[in-house]
Amino acid sequence: MAPWRNWSGRHSVEPDRLQFIRSEEDAAGLALGAQERGRTIRVAGAGHSHAPLVPNTQVIADLSALSGVISADQDHQRAWVRAGTPIYALGPALHQHGLALHNQGDIDRQTIGGACATGTHGTGRGARNLSSVVVGARVATATGEIVEWGPGQASAGWNVARLNLGSIGIVTALELKLRETYRMAESAFVTNGDEAEARIPELMAENDRFEFYWSPRTDQAFVKRMNETAEPAQYPVAGEGKRVAWSFEVYPSHRAQLHTEMEYSVPMESGPACFRAIKELITSDFPDVEMPVEYRAIASDDVWLSTANGRETVTISVHRDIHHDEGPLFRACEEIFLEYEGRPHWGKVNYLDGSQLSGMHVDWDRWWLERDRLDPSGTFLNDYMRSIRPA
Repeated sequence: MAPWRNWSGRHSVEPDRLQFIRSEEDAAGLALGAQERGRTIRVAGAGHSHAPLVPNTQVIADLSALSGVISADQDHQRAWVRAGTPIYALGPALHQHGLALHNQGDIDRQTIGGACATGTHGTGRGARNLSSVVVGARVATATGEIVEWGPGQASAGWNVARLNLGSIGIVTALELKLRETYRMAESAFVTNGDEAEARIPELMAENDRFEFYWSPRTDQAFVKRMNETAEPAQYPVAGEGKRVAWSFEVYPSHRAQLHTEMEYSVPMESGPACFRAIKELITSDFPDVEMPVEYRAIASDDVWLSTANGRETVTISVHRDIHHDEGPLFRACEEIFLEYEGRPHWGKVNYLDGSQLSGMHVDWDRWWLERDRLDPSGTFLNDYMRSIRPA
């Protein structure tokens, strides 16, 4: 069997079986068969996670064939979409129905199922992560059933399904709460790290969405402002920092350089001080770091295991080219993030154990209790998930 690798190549494994899923029935049959044989399954989306969520020596399921919009309700601004749909394909497909995601990240290579499973997000003080817009889920469970969960049902399965870490079954489809399609105008300017930090409150207050990338070697900060607009779209879509187009054409940026990444979410009020500490650490101790530090904001939500659960949040990301050892930099940064009550992004690198993670998430025990009820045999747990599971 050929090995499975994630996008950066940092994680690879040679599974006994790599199953290409073409239907819900196929997913249900695979899940039941694995459970009966005592085998484990992990589901691969686009492989864009920097955390070891997929690696599994037994079965890896590829959902890329489960792609596209199943149905759309423009009046209620909802749509059912297949979990394997890449975000870059989802935007144009929803646009045909006059609908759009409320927000999305600056990378659109992930599948919608994988992005929701890990709490992936964009930026904007009033914009929540993708998991928070999940209002329904269809899941092939280890019993061979296809169940459908939503917030109006008694089952707590929906609370786990929204941000599931691939650990409750094979999520085949999601129902998303959307909005009318809209255009965005993006503008940018370059300043230095201190100035970018000083202007955070102003830029956050004056713009729908704002983020910046601070480059350590040059002390340049590339600041992006994105605001909804009635201006007509301008084609071809210009380079990053000067775009006016539909939202799904403006949010993403091209990130071709293979890298690995650590991201932590800290309380919004602590964001500037945490960024300053990271900036000082890199400047003094890691002068060879070339890739930028990214600063974004997301709104509070009520999603179990979300890094923004119960608090307005700033996210700070550090990156390392795959040709360098990220360990010393990331471990040093993690110490700072923890000083500022940080919570790690589920799809990025962290070095925490289950007891540390449990102290960060008020719903930790509830999430695991429900997960174990849904999958008592542990069919959907890999080594990493078992390592953080409560004893």
